[in-house]
Amino acid sequence: MEATFWVAALVIVYVYAGYPLLLAVWARVAAKPVRVAAGMPSVSIVVAARNEAATLDARIQNLLALDYPAARMQIVVVSDGSTDRTAEILARYADRVDAVLLPSGGKALALNAGVSAATHGIIVFTDARQTFAADALRALVAPFADPSVGGVSGELLLDCEAGGGQSSIGEGVGAYWRYEKWLRENESLIGSMVGATGAIYALRRSLWRPLPADTILDDVLAPMRAVMAGARVVLERGARAYDRAASAGAEFKRKTRTLAGNYQLLRLEPRLLLPIVNPVWWQFMSHKVGRLLVPWALALLFVSSGLLASRSAFYALAFFAQVAFYALALYGAALDRQGRALARVAYTFVMMNAAAVAGLIAVSYGRRVWR
Repeated sequence: MEATFWVAALVIVYVYAGYPLLLAVWARVAAKPVRVAAGMPSVSIVVAARNEAATLDARIQNLLALDYPAARMQIVVVSDGSTDRTAEILARYADRVDAVLLPSGGKALALNAGVSAATHGIIVFTDARQTFAADALRALVAPFADPSVGGVSGELLLDCEAGGGQSSIGEGVGAYWRYEKWLRENESLIGSMVGATGAIYALRRSLWRPLPADTILDDVLAPMRAVMAGARVVLERGARAYDRAASAGAEFKRKTRTLAGNYQLLRLEPRLLLPIVNPVWWQFMSHKVGRLLVPWALALLFVSSGLLASRSAFYALAFFAQVAFYALALYGAALDRQGRALARVAYTFVMMNAAAVAGLIAVSYGRRVWR
């Protein structure tokens, strides 16, 4: 039982502290700079949408207003079986937007259709909900001047990162997202990220492979295929997209989808688990697979410390520290938006690890988790 306690503790500590420490040192001593140039290659922007009429008009206006030559920018919007006013909105922009109307088939098939309709060598992927900074596209394509770069992820900025937003777990989500972006930035410095930000990323068309119809995370599968083909996928923080944090319930659903996608990824691309095939195997195992192991390690840590509590003061203290932490998380779950940031950070941590379990259940039982 003691071995179980220490193995579980080591997994948790390594994933959340040991790996970031290793990454920080690695990036400091072995950074691989990317050659950036201010050129403006022709790009195709692909937006997959389903019943997004409430935001689609503003989104198209945002893309049309980007500081980028219109002659070098194609906008493709794919409607995945929308039953609202999406087709009507797209018709108003027929002279500037290439619309693809499909029966409902899921986001992956919508993206495949969007890439098929694209006419340029760099494909930019984004959603209908977020907005781009005016110079985001210029910044996003600049690293493609380096021939080793096959993909570029921009930076998604959430309102809660500055302490704002409407989410009841804003502080926790903001802290987690800052931590996540720090990991991605340092992974980019040493070679490649293990995924991209779905709200704003780009790939060379030559590296795109059609997605399986049930793909949950296109923004991980497509970039990782590029990495396994020998290209780098890097972060460009000057390419900014903006979004609002979701409510606690919506954030749990989003995180469940993300972690279900990570489980699915191992089925779709088992090669990722082979160090001789995956150039970023260590980062992938530490960042992606490690996150899937942590919820089970937390459960084992709690149970083993509880069973060992009567044997020594150390294990008793470890057990009661966990009880106090989970009580703090429950308190955070009940709070409104006033203060108590630490409690909401604890709640966010527990919620996100619970989402990993929910994600496994969703994948195991074949639940649809795109939207």
